[in-house]
Amino acid sequence: MVMIAENEPVVLEPLIYDLSVPGRVGVNLPDSDVPETALPSELLRDDLRLPEVSELQVVRHFLNLSQLNHAIDKGFYPLGSCTMKYNPKINEDMARLPGFALQHPLADEGGSQGALALMHQLQEWLAEISGFEAVSLAPAAGAQGEFAGILMIRNYHLDRGDTARKIILVPNSAHGTNPATVTMAGFDAVELPSDDKGDVDLDALKQVCAEKGDQIAGMMITVPSTLGLFEEHILEVVEIVQGVGGLMYMDGANMNALMGQVKPGELGFDVMHYNLHKTFSTPHGGGGPGSGPVGVGDKLKPYLPGPIVHIVEEATDEEPPLYGLMMPEKSIGRLKAFHGNFGMHVRAYAYIRAYGADGLRDVSRHAVLNANYVRAQLIDTYRIPYPRYCGHEFVLEGRVEGVDDIHALDISKRLMDYGIHPPTNYFPLIVREALLIEPTETETKETLDGFIDAMKKIAEEARTQPELLHEAPHSAPVKRLDEVRAAKELVLCCKPALSDAGD
Repeated sequence: MVMIAENEPVVLEPLIYDLSVPGRVGVNLPDSDVPETALPSELLRDDLRLPEVSELQVVRHFLNLSQLNHAIDKGFYPLGSCTMKYNPKINEDMARLPGFALQHPLADEGGSQGALALMHQLQEWLAEISGFEAVSLAPAAGAQGEFAGILMIRNYHLDRGDTARKIILVPNSAHGTNPATVTMAGFDAVELPSDDKGDVDLDALKQVCAEKGDQIAGMMITVPSTLGLFEEHILEVVEIVQGVGGLMYMDGANMNALMGQVKPGELGFDVMHYNLHKTFSTPHGGGGPGSGPVGVGDKLKPYLPGPIVHIVEEATDEEPPLYGLMMPEKSIGRLKAFHGNFGMHVRAYAYIRAYGADGLRDVSRHAVLNANYVRAQLIDTYRIPYPRYCGHEFVLEGRVEGVDDIHALDISKRLMDYGIHPPTNYFPLIVREALLIEPTETETKETLDGFIDAMKKIAEEARTQPELLHEAPHSAPVKRLDEVRAAKELVLCCKPALSDAGD
């Protein structure tokens, strides 16, 4: 962990365009073994000014660029609600095995038995972990898994001729994608407030169910919530909503806190999506790749998105089982080409296979322990709006008592000078100056102590040297941006400087 108390210059390699010298070659291509032909003139251009550099300069350029990014392999990454945990590299190796990586998506079932066997076993394991009857691996991301779940709820009601149900209840502590999913599926989102302990306000829930019960299609709820809190009254919440004919959807993005401890299906939930790219070891960040399978109970099993892997012929003493693909009887249809995000399935399979039941239980135990340890160590330094035991993450207010002009963003920017990736800023929205912190199970006590020490030192700096926070980060190659302007005036590529002639 690096502490930068004062401005220190960051030495960077010159831009690769500045290194260009005519005649330098970065790669030697072999002689062509086919006849040369003229290139289509309409595809040629003379304004593409590529730099002429050596191979060593090219390698250094891209290596230096890669090292400008913070990554879980480089340092602590407590990004709340995203589970940026270290994932064993063996899972990457498994996804790159030729039999999986080179499997053609158009191969027939007979030539895909290994892949189908893996998918079938993963379906079974995910169902067992969550307590559901069946699982579909089809959705390619968590948001698509949410969408699948709400579409299944919609089709369930329509199939029964219950066309008046247009409302999905969403607590104000839910993931931000939940209301968007509700709207995309053609429902109206009705927000529910939280009580003073951070749980769903039961009185508000009972009131809306009493007034609009025949219009309620269901409820989306995140467990634990984005406040990092397990809903103390979850069984009563499920009973109230299902009592008026609604179905219960659980956002499973926070399963890192629940594996081996609680099965959502046994709590009474009708449907849940999993984020394989959070809980079950897939690369996370940079826009993907993701995977968002859905698990369901009996009511929604016929509506699962497909295709789903099933056993066509049971195993015998001489032969293994024969697997095939099927579409459920009343399926909402396909959500993605082919059979889901298969590389993510391989990684998740390897992760579950390596840990086993006891290991997965320990993952959740340690994730919850780490979060509560950090929370307890910071409770006297920062205000924690819901001071109770948390799940795998917790939220605090990014303010320092007695200092009015320090905000969550200042604290986060200063953390970068300590070699720590900032936690999630300003989410959930119901907490003022929110910092959502998730240490995950893979961090050591020493790393957590370093983070705690940095947070305490930043609070002291806020009182004695607030300019350090206002001007942070000091050690990053790019200083603090005007984020509104940066979002509106994107610079997405490196452009060569103009020559003296201005061309």
